[in-house]
Amino acid sequence: MTLPSHTAGRTPPPLSDLFADYLRGQTAAHAQGLGFAPPSGEVEPYESVPVQPVDPRQAWTDALAAADYFPSAKATWTTPNDWPTLVAGREPAVALAFCLGNFPQMVRNLHPLLAGGDLTALRAGPTRVAAAPALIEWAQTCDDEAQALLAAGVLRVAGQFDAAADILRRRQPSAEWRGVHANETAALAWHHGRAEEAAGLWQAQAESVPVLFNRGMAALFLGEAVAAREALTRATAALPDTGAWHHLGRLYLALAARR
Repeated sequence: MTLPSHTAGRTPPPLSDLFADYLRGQTAAHAQGLGFAPPSGEVEPYESVPVQPVDPRQAWTDALAAADYFPSAKATWTTPNDWPTLVAGREPAVALAFCLGNFPQMVRNLHPLLAGGDLTALRAGPTRVAAAPALIEWAQTCDDEAQALLAAGVLRVAGQFDAAADILRRRQPSAEWRGVHANETAALAWHHGRAEEAAGLWQAQAESVPVLFNRGMAALFLGEAVAAREALTRATAALPDTGAWHHLGRLYLALAARR
């Protein structure tokens, strides 16, 4: 077999060097509060097959990605307490909104999606509420607008819907963050089981990549394949094709094309 020209003749680095690089990366991640959570020793009943643990650092990057598509929304983000634990313990998702706090790796059990059944029956999100005293404590320290919106998203991921709703309700959004706030409000409704309400909110919002993604995702799981294809085609075209949100959008688009 002929190797591609860009790899031919190269000597791979020693395994010891690769391992040292890995350790340095993990040390840096732990210093930032983004290292892997220690194993709990408990069996998670909702995992049907063994899966690789989600990298908390990559999940954190993807959990912030939605804000990048609202040009006026600029922020320096602070990592929440217990983020690695939340990532490690989060139940698998199926119908996932593109918003703060969510990361595509939450859709890690593909069998329900690929089984060919009724996708509208898969809208219901996880029902287990994570014990999140550290997250709630962290959220209470989020004073500025950007961090407060992130706190609402993280609390939503933890199943703390009332606490997330309280933050969004108390915050009158500035012009710079109005689009993010509206997207978060719709995402909270979606993940709390109010699908039609959420879809209506996204339809009423100004177009952005997250809003288009979420219109398409909502349409897919509401049984509206044509609308799903249109919105998801536009959203995925605007997302970097190396990114996890692009890959999730392509998965949803493929599912819509089969309908």
